[in-house]
Amino acid sequence: MDVLLILTYAAFAITIFRVFRIPLNKWTVPTAVLGGIVIIGALIATMNYNHPYSEISRSYYATTPIVPQVRGHVIDVPVLPNKPVKKGDVLFRIDPTPFEAKVSELNARVKQAELDYTREKELVRRKVEAKRNLEIAEANLNALKAQHREAEFELEHTVVHAPADGLVTQLTLRPGMMAAPLPLRPVMVFVHKEAPMYIAWFRQNSLLRLNEGDSAEMIFDAIPGAIFAGRVEHVLPALAQGQLQPSGDVLSENTTAIPDRVPVIIRITDERFEQYAGKLPGGAYAQAAIYSEHFEHLSVMRKVLLRMAGWMNYLFPFH
Repeated sequence: MDVLLILTYAAFAITIFRVFRIPLNKWTVPTAVLGGIVIIGALIATMNYNHPYSEISRSYYATTPIVPQVRGHVIDVPVLPNKPVKKGDVLFRIDPTPFEAKVSELNARVKQAELDYTREKELVRRKVEAKRNLEIAEANLNALKAQHREAEFELEHTVVHAPADGLVTQLTLRPGMMAAPLPLRPVMVFVHKEAPMYIAWFRQNSLLRLNEGDSAEMIFDAIPGAIFAGRVEHVLPALAQGQLQPSGDVLSENTTAIPDRVPVIIRITDERFEQYAGKLPGGAYAQAAIYSEHFEHLSVMRKVLLRMAGWMNYLFPFH
């Protein structure tokens, strides 16, 4: 765009010089050059501030790390990678043998405890034994019932189900592997079937020109030459760099050396985008521009620049 402006100004200046027959000397030529630098610089600076641009934008999607509730060997993985599943579909199964044995054992112990409890109640009614024995038998029965419920819960969770509609991607779990309830070691990643969020990251210098409802446009590296219209849906109010959590560390300036960018959620309203949305992978890279109500006539410059960047996506290294 700057080259286009320079060429336009040069053509205008040459025309002025010829039409008005202005002589070319050490005063007129430098004045024309200096004037061009000031005018073009002012236009670009005004456009850059009032119609901010982000070269760092991306689509974001929600995932759920699948962590089993119990530990055991995997015996079956019926889910297929990258294929849609419904909520409740089986993802994988853990060998239930030890859990079934535990449930059977506790089931027998609960039945025996119920018999003991019934007998103690009868003895209390006959005043043969003290009431203390009845209380002990009742407490023992309740404890065994609690263990039995826990064992049934563990047995039930040897079969892991899909938490929602979606798909499992990059599936590496295989029968014979050990699955354990470790939060930091999920056995698979579940991608939810939801519309992705499109977030553009703008410099903090542009914060006063980031307003909900402003028109916006996005381009994707994966869709060269296409421009998609949208709207600013949210300007997120918090930056990760300023987050404080309880810890034993004291704040240091080293943790805030580089200013974070402001995340802005953009909702794409362009109907043409529907034919491409299903082909874009989660995390697809993009660029975005927002057009504020200030100096609206200069938004044309930003639109031209964004379109030129979109056309440049046709060109990329061959290695």
